[in-house]
Amino acid sequence: MLQIRIHGRGGQGVVTAAEMLSIAAFEQGRHAQAFPSFGSERTGAPVIAYCRIDDKPIRMREPILAPDVLIVQDPTLLHQVDVFQGLHADGYVLINSRRSFHDLGLAEIESRHRPERLVTLPANEIALRHVGRPLPNAVLLGGFAALSGLISLAAVEHAIRTKFSGKVADGNVAAAAEAYAHIRREVEELSHAQAD
Repeated sequence: MLQIRIHGRGGQGVVTAAEMLSIAAFEQGRHAQAFPSFGSERTGAPVIAYCRIDDKPIRMREPILAPDVLIVQDPTLLHQVDVFQGLHADGYVLINSRRSFHDLGLAEIESRHRPERLVTLPANEIALRHVGRPLPNAVLLGGFAALSGLISLAAVEHAIRTKFSGKVADGNVAAAAEAYAHIRREVEELSHAQAD
């Protein structure tokens, strides 16, 4: 079972990101569930959403304490909340930032995890270009598809079009595709650097 925890703030589409991820998994013939955890429901407050994906029905409903994947939609949470709590040593981490893990003050995380699975993505900037608003959720899902290979870009696009329509859907699909290409390039560069 793949367990994904998404951290962000109210108003960033954290819950929608988990829902779209579960829709993408369903599109690929897998079982999935998505659910949120709210501390406070006001805009800007920390929000966590969870998604589980498996090849068989999922019976558990509790929060994810040991994620295989972390998606951080708001980098200001990195030093306010223990977003890395329970992360598996070979887990994937995708952070909405232009800055590197080192520049974000996460050298310790880099030393304990596989560097090719630790990636940042300027999701707000990509969203602004395509959607006109800094909503990183669909962008990060495109990035996650490229980073992990666990869901396809086509499944992400299907999920976006299931949740949105018209220009909003088109913009988010274009943003997810740009993120996918960006992360593919970054992962390839990391692989080449490690091979040298």
